[in-house]
Amino acid sequence: MNVSSQDNRHSPSDPLVIALDGPAGVGKSTVAMAVADALGLAYVETGALYRAVALLARRAGLEFDQHAALAKLAADMSVQFTMVEGINRVVVDGQDLTDALRAPDMGPAASTVSAIPEVRTALMELQRGFGRVSPGAVAEGRDIGTVVFKTASYKFFLTADVEERVRRRVEQLVQKGKNVDSDQVRQEVEARDSADSGRKVAPLKPADDAIILDSTSMNAQQVIRAILTTVRGTHE
Repeated sequence: MNVSSQDNRHSPSDPLVIALDGPAGVGKSTVAMAVADALGLAYVETGALYRAVALLARRAGLEFDQHAALAKLAADMSVQFTMVEGINRVVVDGQDLTDALRAPDMGPAASTVSAIPEVRTALMELQRGFGRVSPGAVAEGRDIGTVVFKTASYKFFLTADVEERVRRRVEQLVQKGKNVDSDQVRQEVEARDSADSGRKVAPLKPADDAIILDSTSMNAQQVIRAILTTVRGTHE
């Protein structure tokens, strides 16, 4: 399913919105894509929006302390997510930037940009626009249930201990043919945790009404089944 941030169609009934939050390396993307596919919903990778702002800023020669300019860039960009052979392709202003957004250095850059209040405000309407597209969407990130979609149909907070998240991240990088330093991966995961949880604006935390899933001893399929069982049991 394709979904564009500029598509503002409305359904006679409220679209189904599933919010999936959690820290780095917990497997949100894998779970969110599978749940979206199973339910026929759009998959919205909100972290890619912050990566896009960071990438476009670099290409425009902007510094990350130029908050007003970054906010304007965020407000003006258009984004489309398209699933192609199991990969979430991210098209920004008509250009496929998927591979560039996945570069290792874009994670820290996105974390820096995401802490800027003006950027978060500028991206708010963009993100909410995805949720207005019928039949609905599965949005994953770090403040989806607490800020972006406070009235989401379902809210899940996916977590796992640091050891397991580091192991999964290392495994993922090895599968991609990367040379991996597990100590460096640990440092990156812990640094991202600290930045996301400690920021003043929209810090990473479970929504009061979120269902918390500790996936430390669960595989991806078990997490996916748990979410689908909950949604199908009360929605269908």
